[in-house]
Amino acid sequence: MSNDLKNFNLKPGMLGEARAKVTEENTALKFGSGSVKVFATPAMIGLMEAAAINCVDGYLPKGFASVGTRIDVKHLAATPIGMEVSAEAELIEVDGPKLKFNVNAYDGKEKIGEGIHFRYIINLENFLTRAQEKTKLNR
Repeated sequence: MSNDLKNFNLKPGMLGEARAKVTEENTALKFGSGSVKVFATPAMIGLMEAAAINCVDGYLPKGFASVGTRIDVKHLAATPIGMEVSAEAELIEVDGPKLKFNVNAYDGKEKIGEGIHFRYIINLENFLTRAQEKTKLNR
């Protein structure tokens, strides 16, 4: 895979964004991560990951993707149903297949989340084959 990495053309400073409207479906109550009808922390994390994917995956050759490996975020403020939330990711480090991002999330009023996210570039076919092999171990 290292030869293919030279073709990825990923550079620090690249930006990605993702948006979502807060609905009943992405509240803490619905996710089971709390008992309040506000934007769920897991939903915010998913939006941050989507922003990172939007930042880099379009630059990867066919047959490659990135997968999340670590995230360290703070959820700073609650966002009620009806508001729109945006997340942005900035690629800050490329170390072969390892990618590091600054991630932030905002609602229409304030920053609601911030942190660091790590992704790893994978060969999709190899990755899915290895994952599927786990089912053979359980038989």
